[in-house]
Amino acid sequence: MVEVHVEPERPQAGGVPPSLTVFFPCFNEQDNVSRVVEQARTVLEGLHADYEIIVVDDGSADRTGVIADRLAADHERVRVIHHPRNLGYGAALQSGFRAAAKDLVFFSDGDGQFNLAELPPLLPLMEACDIVSCYRLNRQDNAVRRLNGWLWTKVTGLLFSLPLRDMDCAFKLFRRSIFDDLKMESTGALISTEILARAARKGCRITQRGVHHYPRTAGKPTGGNPKVILRAFQELWRLRRRILSDR
Repeated sequence: MVEVHVEPERPQAGGVPPSLTVFFPCFNEQDNVSRVVEQARTVLEGLHADYEIIVVDDGSADRTGVIADRLAADHERVRVIHHPRNLGYGAALQSGFRAAAKDLVFFSDGDGQFNLAELPPLLPLMEACDIVSCYRLNRQDNAVRRLNGWLWTKVTGLLFSLPLRDMDCAFKLFRRSIFDDLKMESTGALISTEILARAARKGCRITQRGVHHYPRTAGKPTGGNPKVILRAFQELWRLRRRILSDR
């Protein structure tokens, strides 16, 4: 289990508390969703942030949606988006970004493999950039998933001239305004690549920071499905053509 340890509060730039949406895409995360939401609440309350927390329930077949609804009923700053069926990871991220109402928007997966206390150090970086795209330190996945992730980052980095260390790390912070006119079409595993490539093409400034990664303690991962990976590589070439042809 990832324990949240909040650093002593530090003044924000200009003394203004951050305006921040935090959202979690979730698919069958009934054993994790309460924990990640409570972690987020602890961190955001410590920042005295103007915040909201969104759970995107992507058509879960377990009690994820029920638990998320209970959290929203108990906490006015928590809300839930329900997909009527499983639409895919990319669709869940699209829903979160489009629903975000605060100045900054952060997402992390609902599997609890990150420590949300590593979010506050990202905020000062936003003074000089538009996106903080983190990378996993000592990634806690099996060898096949680590190899797939490394290959994916290398291939996508070359295709889109994005010198990133971990394309799909689910610990990213954005200026919400970049999504006002950012096209998002991918509904599957290609979504992070699409967002970063389109944002970079718009001139957005991207920086990186390492964050710790922890073993999954409950639930089952879905991102390592060979069919999902194969489809993502097939779609990658079509995405590159579409992005390069956009004006």
